[in-house]
Amino acid sequence: MQRQMMKKMQKQLQKSMEKMQEDLGNQNVEGESGNGLVKIQMNGHMEVLSVKIDPSIVDPEEVDMLEDLVTVAMREALAKAQEKQSAMMSQLAGGLPIPPGLFG
Repeated sequence: MQRQMMKKMQKQLQKSMEKMQEDLGNQNVEGESGNGLVKIQMNGHMEVLSVKIDPSIVDPEEVDMLEDLVTVAMREALAKAQEKQSAMMSQLAGGLPIPPGLFG
């Protein structure tokens, strides 16, 4: 009896995890830097969907600055995606804190 109940709970948890992973894939976050001159959009699976660079900052002599702006925007988008993932995992775990990246 207990074994059946545990298996049922395990199946429910697995279904919830699968649903959460699907939901994360459908949620997008955006990181930006340089007051919006560089924007990176990423989904909840931390896959980069797009990179937008304002043409006004494209200067062959300032490639270092552009690289820095892209890096900052990427870090911001990644942090936001990790926050979403952590919040959804915490919800699934009944409010217990789950470290970012634990399941992916």
